[in-house]
Formats: sequence, C-alpha cells, structure tokens
Amino acid sequence: MPVMRIPEITPPAWLKTALLGGAACAYATGMAVLGVFAHLSGDLPDPAQLWEQSRPPSIQIIDRQGRDIAVRGAHAQAPIPVAELPPHVRQAVLATEDRRFYSHSGVDPYSLARATVRNLQAGRVVEGGSTLTQQLTKNVFLTPEQTLTRKAQEMMMAVHLERLLSKDEVLRLYLSRVYFGGGAWGLEAASDLYFGRPPTELSLSEAAMLAGLLKAPSAYYPVESPDKAARRMRTVLGAMHRQGLMDAAALQAARVADVSVLRPRTNDPAEYMIDYIWPELERLAGVPSQDMVVQLSMDLELQRAAHAAVGAHLDPERGASQGALVLLDDRGGVLAMVGGRSFRDSQFNRATQMQRQPGSSFKPVVYLAALRAGLTPWTLRTDAPIEIDGWSPENFSDDFAGEMRLEDALARSINTVAVSVTEEIGRDAVVDTAAVLGIDGLEPFASLPLGAQGASVLTMARAYLPLASGGTLPETHALQSVATATGMPIFDYVASEPERVLSADELRLMNRMLVRAVERGTGGRARVAGREVAGKTGTTNDNRDAWFVGYAPGLSMAVWVGDDDNAAMDGVTGGTIPAEIFSDVMSAALADQPVTALPQAAEPDWARQQVEFRSLLERLAAANAQADGAGG
Repeated sequence: MPVMRIPEITPPAWLKTALLGGAACAYATGMAVLGVFAHLSGDLPDPAQLWEQSRPPSIQIIDRQGRDIAVRGAHAQAPIPVAELPPHVRQAVLATEDRRFYSHSGVDPYSLARATVRNLQAGRVVEGGSTLTQQLTKNVFLTPEQTLTRKAQEMMMAVHLERLLSKDEVLRLYLSRVYFGGGAWGLEAASDLYFGRPPTELSLSEAAMLAGLLKAPSAYYPVESPDKAARRMRTVLGAMHRQGLMDAAALQAARVADVSVLRPRTNDPAEYMIDYIWPELERLAGVPSQDMVVQLSMDLELQRAAHAAVGAHLDPERGASQGALVLLDDRGGVLAMVGGRSFRDSQFNRATQMQRQPGSSFKPVVYLAALRAGLTPWTLRTDAPIEIDGWSPENFSDDFAGEMRLEDALARSINTVAVSVTEEIGRDAVVDTAAVLGIDGLEPFASLPLGAQGASVLTMARAYLPLASGGTLPETHALQSVATATGMPIFDYVASEPERVLSADELRLMNRMLVRAVERGTGGRARVAGREVAGKTGTTNDNRDAWFVGYAPGLSMAVWVGDDDNAAMDGVTGGTIPAEIFSDVMSAALADQPVTALPQAAEPDWARQQVEFRSLLERLAAANAQADGAGG
C-alpha cells in the first residue's frame, strides 16, 4: 500500500520574523514584569509579623508634661475564632466590606474594575476597590501613603497572605485589628465598648451597626451621632438583604429593633479633649499597626481644675445645668477643655460643637474697631435711647446714664453706646475686625455689636488670645506629637509664625479698657488675688447664655454657662457663675507663674483735664440749682 507523504510547508520569511519577534517581546515583557515584582517585593515585610502581634495596638495618651492621661486600643481577650461567631456577624462585615471574600484570591478584579469606572465618572477617588485582605495588609504591614508602588505591594502581600492562611484566619486577623471608633480596635473591644458583651452575643442589628462603623468610624460614632449610626446600620442591613443573606421579614425586624448603645463608662476630665483630637489623630496616623504615644497640649492638672470648677459652680436649680470652657496658652495650645458637666451623661462637646450667642463678650471687637476708626477709650458718647429701623436696644439696667467715656461704657456693658458707636464707624468695620480675630461669617445686622450671632467657646477664647499673647494670633492646636512606642516620630506640631493682628498701641488701649471691666465693671467676680486679669462678661436675652471671656499674660479663657434646651436661667449672668469659674481656673493657671502686669495705656493729660472740666461744670450746675431753690 502506498504511503501518503505530507508535503513540507515552509512558512514565509515574514511569518518567521513575526513569530520570533513576538516570542522575544513576550520574553522581554515577562522578564520586565518579573523585575518589577522583584523590585516591589524587595522591601515587603515578613508575614510572620502577623503572629508576633497577638493584640491590637495600644495608644498611650500623655499631657504636655508627660503625665499619663489615658490608654486606648488594646484588649485583653484573644480574638474569637470566626467559626464561633454568629453567622450574621461575619455576614454583616463581608456584605459591606468584601462580599466576594470567599471566592477571590486576595485581590478582586471585579471590585477594582467597578471602582475604576466609578472614580473616572466622579473625576476623583470615591471608591477604593480593596479587598478585606488588602485592608489587613495595609493596616498591619504598609504605610498609609497613596502611591502606585504601595498599592502594588498591598496587592502582592494580599495574594501572598491568602496562600499562607485560610480565609477564616484572614477574617479573624482583620476583625482583631480593624478600628471601630471610640478608641476600640478589634471586634471584641468594640462589642464590649458599645454593648457590654462579647461578639458571640451580638444581635443582627448590633452586628450591622458595628459593620457600618468600618466605613468612617468618626462620622458614624453611635455615642455622638446616633441618627447617622442608625442610618448606616440600615444601609448594611439592606446590603445583606440584596445579597440574599436574609429574607424580607428578617430585614424589617432588624431595621426596627431597639439598639441601645452604652454610655461611656468613664467620666475622666480629659475625655472631651481626647474626643476632640481623635479625628486629627486618625488623619495623621491612620490605623496604627504598632503601639503609639500621643502627647497633647493639655496640662492635666489644669484640666482637672477646670473640670472641678465647672462642676462646683453650675446650679441646675437656677437653670445653669451645663457649662463649657477652653483655656489657651499664648502659642495657641489648648491647656484645658471642658465640653460639659459630665462626659458620661453627654458626649456632646459644648466647647467646640456648639454655637451660642456671646452677648456682650463680643463688645471688645466693637471697641477695637472703634480704636481703628480713630476713637479712644476717653472719647465721650451718650447713653440714651436709640432707634434703628424700628429696633431700640435696651440696657441691662433698663435706664440711661447720659454722657460717658467709651472705657466706662465697655466696663458697665452699656448696649446703647456699643450700638451707636457701631453705627458711627460702620457695621462692616466691626465685621472685618471680628474676622481678623477669627470670628468669621458674621452679618452686618443692627444687633451685631450685642453679640447676637453664634460663636463657639473655642472661637471666643482664640479671639481674645492676641490680648494675652502680645498682639499675635497663633493657630490653636491640641495635638502636640505622635510617636511609636519605640520613639520613632510620626507627627510633631510645628507652629507657623503667628500673624500680628494688634499694634502695640491697640494692645495697651484694649488692655486698659478690659482691665477696668474687671476691676470696676461687671466682671468683678473674675478677679484673681494678687494678679492682673482682664475680660468681659456676656449675657443674652432672658439670661439664656452667660459668658465670661478673659485673659492674663500668656493665657486666654472663655467660659459659657447655660442650658442645652436654651431655656432662661434665673438671675445667672456673665458676671456670676462664668466669672467665678474663670477666677478659679485662672488662679490655678497662674499659681506657679511669675507676677506680670498687662501693658496699659496711661490716661492722657487732655482726658484728665476733660474730666476735671466736666466735674467743675457739674459743681457749678449743682450750686446754681441750690441757689435757685433757696431764692424760690
């Protein structure tokens, strides 16, 4: 039988060249990719670190002197194995953080593609596309920098981890290190903090609330923002329902279930301050992967004195049920902050989150603007009825004292003079001066000089700071430094050159006026024995807000007293409880400081002669009246 021969086919030269070229390109590309991966993996950390870190990181918080304030983060209990958790705890986390967790190999191409499309549509980064494993590697091993190199390392490490560990081991590690807000790292710490029991006893709704915190712990913090936390919880429950993890009946029951979050168990005087710095700490340090030491600008002893003074002087029977205080040093550091009577009862920080009318404590802004317009403390103006567009301001005493110096009008808190001076120099001049001192967003209403627009306690303390610091206005800060427990610095506050907002002459003139407001005016109870202090009272309509804002050399303080419901107080003015609190705290702050006077302007000869001349005229008028009476 003949054998069939298959003819040889000789490929054309161009095809040989193309095949050889393609093979060469593929080889070169492969070698380049291997080179890139070798370079990126060169400084990858050892995964054995996972087993060396048997607990979440601990954050030690200290004051400016290095004294211990608090410790956050670490939890004594070992992480609970995933198999021992209720299924809905695992499902709630994965439904919102990584729904394909059990099917991908550490990196999810679908999530990356979806995130890329959404980011391109939005024109900015709105979604990350990271898997839960990638988040774990970022939090434990890598820096929080947003670079392509770090992202590539994150992906490589995630794939590597999933080859070494089971899915449940990865999830267990993630749940033991992720941040849930309130200083709680790990599921065990969060469950104990918010609900007072272990994760094995969490309800479906409670699990959904905790899972919802992972997106933005500060924004959804349930103690401070319960409504936002509840809405986020319902979002997580909805995601679980859409993914087939519960039926409609279970969804409805979980949405309406009562979720009670525990109040903080501590009533430490520093808690308001710790809450205040925490978002900034998260921004600077990210989710810590090792123990850290955080130093605040706070002075622990002054913080305790401030907390004690507020608690001692508040008088709920007269309606003064809440108070707030901020004490600043001349570099803008927050020495003490009191956000309310009790952190355990209310975590709302009235020193920073509340805006209330400052009343007459705003008037120094008016008189500074007047000085800049050419008036002086000795300029004469008349306390008399005034009407502006149908509005007639009244004095606290309901009477009028006639002609007086501006320094006396400020010391006695005369409303009519403050209003008439504002109309004379222009309301915009007062708005501009307020902005220079950090009180922004004011409108030029007729009631502007009476402090009828809201400001925070921190804002008012800073507005007076140039008077205490020699005319400069530094930025306020509460976070001094952040470092690892081994001493490697992460952040150090470096003050920029403060802006000079007061001239030397303006400083001496304002000091004269505000020292008189304490020594001869409404702020008498703010006096500090053996020291020279200055400041101004403020009381709003119906005694709803009472303030004392004042200063001494190197220190500025604002004190507010009132009621959360804005109810009227019974006889509480800025010259009573707030001034007394100021005196107590300032006395403690100045106790170890050298005695220093505030530079003040001396009364000029023409002003003294003016007073003598007016006194002579008054005596002549009295004598004439007596003579007329005798003649009649």
